Amino acid sequence: MTVLPNLLPVRLPPGADLRRALEAAGGAGAFVVSGMGSLRDAQIRFAGAAEATCIAGDVEIVSIAGAITADGAHLHMAVADADGRVTGGHVVYGNRVRTTAEILLILTPDHCLAREFDAATGYAELVVRPRPPN
Repeated sequence: MTVLPNLLPVRLPPGADLRRALEAAGGAGAFVVSGMGSLRDAQIRFAGAAEATCIAGDVEIVSIAGAITADGAHLHMAVADADGRVTGGHVVYGNRVRTTAEILLILTPDHCLAREFDAATGYAELVVRPRPPN
């Protein structure tokens, strides 16, 4: 099997904090491009909300995507509950893996990813710069 050098498949075990584990795996620069798994009592922050909402019980991750920088992660996910209802939003800390989470990261060794305040949006937004040669 051939593995492309900038791809990093990650399997998170039961109990892992989804966001913290992805930040650790992605280091200073990665994009989350695909993933699935399960969580218990998912914590999702909806657009414009100050606090996260708990989706109680066991849920399946049906989609996850985002960017990881040295300043932290900006991740979105959609989860489905036992009745098939899908809820999505920002991934916050405290999302505990139930059985597994299988995530694919693309590392960015040639670029520095950071978050810097953008006056136009009022938020810390992604900034991509070429990594200086060693």
